[in-house]
Amino acid sequence: MAKSPTPRQLRYLRALANQTGTTFTPPKSAAEASRAIQEMQQRTVSPRHEIAADRHSVTERAGARSGTDVTDGEVSAYGSSARWTQGGR
Repeated sequence: MAKSPTPRQLRYLRALANQTGTTFTPPKSAAEASRAIQEMQQRTVSPRHEIAADRHSVTERAGARSGTDVTDGEVSAYGSSARWTQGGR
């Protein structure tokens, strides 16, 4: 069985993705992580203003909402007695 990627490899991959303004599929093995790191290191670093503009654009299209936000009518009650309504889960 292939050795899993190390936490250090995953952190470095995330950092490289942020610097280059790219995404990646999480590697399943340490070897895949090494290859992904090498590929990502070959990419040019995106200027910060471009990365910020991309994030802003995506946020605007999503309506400034997270996919995990709870909307009105999905939950009834509060705190420990809160329950999903039929429209929710």
